[in-house]
Amino acid sequence: MKKRQNKINRRNFFKSMGAASLGSVFVSAESIAGLSELNTGTKEQKTKFPQVPKRKLGKTGVEVPCLGLGTNRLIDNQILLRQAFQMGVSYWDTGNSYTGGNAELTIGKFLSKSPEVRKKLFIVTKASGAGKKPTPKATVEAVEQCLQTSLKRMNTNYIDLYYGVHGLEGPAQLTNELEQWAKDAKKRELIRFFGFSTHKNIAQNLTAAAKLDWIDAVMTSYNFRLMQDPEIQAAIGVCHKSGVGIIAMKTIALSRQERSQIEAGQKIETEEDKKLLRHFLERGLTVEQAKIKFVLEDKRVSSACVGMSNITNLRTNVETALDSTELSQADREVLKEYAEMTRSGYCAGCAYICDSALPKAPYVSDIMRYLMYYDSYGERDESRRLFAQIPSNVRDKLLRIDYSAAEARCPQHLPIAKMVAEAVSKLA
Repeated sequence: MKKRQNKINRRNFFKSMGAASLGSVFVSAESIAGLSELNTGTKEQKTKFPQVPKRKLGKTGVEVPCLGLGTNRLIDNQILLRQAFQMGVSYWDTGNSYTGGNAELTIGKFLSKSPEVRKKLFIVTKASGAGKKPTPKATVEAVEQCLQTSLKRMNTNYIDLYYGVHGLEGPAQLTNELEQWAKDAKKRELIRFFGFSTHKNIAQNLTAAAKLDWIDAVMTSYNFRLMQDPEIQAAIGVCHKSGVGIIAMKTIALSRQERSQIEAGQKIETEEDKKLLRHFLERGLTVEQAKIKFVLEDKRVSSACVGMSNITNLRTNVETALDSTELSQADREVLKEYAEMTRSGYCAGCAYICDSALPKAPYVSDIMRYLMYYDSYGERDESRRLFAQIPSNVRDKLLRIDYSAAEARCPQHLPIAKMVAEAVSKLA
């Protein structure tokens, strides 16, 4: 532990990265040298990189890296893809809509130059928006169209794992028509495995997946906050038992306060944040590394998919995956306490609760997520695009709705009215 602490001190952590930096990282001299060698482009160079450990993906029979490369902000960064591949981060998660299609195009450019590595990659993409079509027939037609677009963009003949519903709202979207499409797509060898992603009503959606033998894997929000929810824990358990692979996303789980500080370029101010930072710095970890470790120590999780837009993020997260040191009980208690103290700034996605309180405006959890994309990820255009998809008759009255009933029922005690007003100001 002393060695790790000295290493972080040598980097002048506070000075170089800032107390609230999401890109703080342990970077070894060997890694820096290795990257320089990798970028020379010489064929004779055979740099050895540490390899991220692999885990079984449910009942699929394949193993995937326990750290996945999230490409939601990827635009033509070939160096990042090359370094990820070299370090064993061969699980690449993208989506039809990511950066307006540029994420898939960037992967396609990589594969066009290095087609020989395709079989060593586990590529995942999503039918963005296709799961919300008005009829089952229209849905599968849209899914097919999204798949064909993704295949063309990425210069590949098949997708390893295809999420036919991106952002499953409820089990009713898992129709017989979608099941037949998934089975047919496998027969056509266009996809190897099928599943869905979900940001809300997580426990219900995971429980439904466990009962469907045609669902191979699910990508779900899962982090130190949501892991405190017994219903979500139970749902993860039944999925794991039934052989459904679990991919965790949204692992950092920033609170509203943290997001606001990041957007304003401010340092951490609250006592809760300072306590959290001090605790893990003393342990030789950044807060972000601790949060990812918390998820990865749940062995039911096959992989933690983390959005990484630069080499610094990649190296930070690779070191986290490689480090076998386990969090102590004290570490876990600190994160648990922090989750409780800051719960009013994080939407847990239990949409069925606020939807029942607001039957004429069932979009609150979506709005909370779009606001997160805007503040935390800097995806301002995408956030506005998604917000614009909310029916105009709902958007026009968002500031006139009484949210008191939803606020009273919210387990997180979110200031829903205030957050919706903020979202309208930023996204409308």
